[in-house]
Amino acid sequence: MHRFPTSGSRTSFSATPSATAFFLILTVITSIASLPLAGQSAIPNAQEKLDQLEPLGIGLEGGAYPFPVHYLELVIEGQTVRMAYMDVAPGGAANGKTVVLLHGKSFSGNYWETTIKELSAIGYRVVVPDQLGFGKSSKPDIRYSFDLLAGNTRKLLESLGIAKAAIVGHSFGGMLAVYFARDYPETTTVLALENPIGIEDYRSVIPPQPLDTLFATEMAQTPDSYSKFLKAFFLQWTPAQDKMVEQFARILKSPEYPRYARASALIYQMMYQQPIRHEYKLLSMPTLLVIGQGDRSVFFRRYADPEKIKSLGHWPELGRAAFKDLKDGKLVEIEGAGHVSHMEKPQEFNTALKAFLSERFLGICRYVPLRTEKYSLASRRSRRIAMATKITA
Repeated sequence: MHRFPTSGSRTSFSATPSATAFFLILTVITSIASLPLAGQSAIPNAQEKLDQLEPLGIGLEGGAYPFPVHYLELVIEGQTVRMAYMDVAPGGAANGKTVVLLHGKSFSGNYWETTIKELSAIGYRVVVPDQLGFGKSSKPDIRYSFDLLAGNTRKLLESLGIAKAAIVGHSFGGMLAVYFARDYPETTTVLALENPIGIEDYRSVIPPQPLDTLFATEMAQTPDSYSKFLKAFFLQWTPAQDKMVEQFARILKSPEYPRYARASALIYQMMYQQPIRHEYKLLSMPTLLVIGQGDRSVFFRRYADPEKIKSLGHWPELGRAAFKDLKDGKLVEIEGAGHVSHMEKPQEFNTALKAFLSERFLGICRYVPLRTEKYSLASRRSRRIAMATKITA
């Protein structure tokens, strides 16, 4: 029987068999109703996950870096700004040499993590700055130039007591590395360029874009558009790239994103207006050129006639042509890699870089200049044998 409460009494309920059956049926129906329909997933999709992410400041406040981050204060056009950098001490016996790693346009210094660890482990001090407009550094509204960024990097090295270094640059960082080497040859003992932007001059095919157009493009970015843009750089998509998309999705939610977007637009404008390919023949220091053979990237592609840019982005040919202009160069071609060899093929990239630094920076073996090497999984064992023979020669 049902016993209903009187005023001020405790509720008591005694169920009959028919009542129990009724509530069991009701529970089953409710459970079924809560299940996803056919074609739906109980797991949130990628967009839902991105929507649930917390905002991230444009200085990547709280964003994880693999090593402690320090800051150098600078005054640019009357603005006080901060340049972030990692200064990683040798993990093994110190060899007294410093390697500087310069990041690409869509990246920041933290994506060098594997290379930093490899170089530190064999005795190098490794300095990895975030240029102004990138990563944990300030995003000022200034007239960006490669000479300015090279000068900032030189000031950073001076503040750390570094007079000479190996300068290594990827993509946009490769373009900056060439400017640095030309501006400060006395500091640049050796130079290494990984799929460097500037190896091709786009101006004959792609028309210049006003700053307002570049800014509007950056303001229109979404996690999906950024993901598609990033995928053009990689032959293989991994969780590491997913994390990059997630980070950008969080930055988009920042109320300061317009400042981030304007800095990005100003830097794109600088890249277009300040080509560097003609300077390769003027580089006097030993230079390593590493080219991922699957790279077909063309910056500013969206602003060009699709027919006209068919002649652009052929990186294997671009690398070989640039190699011919180097006075003292070495070309390494990495199969199975796109625009970012040090992430897609880290073992091949780091092996090539360490061998070059040993040959020309530490000077521990005889070096035969003007060589081309192909790196692929199939030839890894023969490469190790050849390297061992060369180092002991």
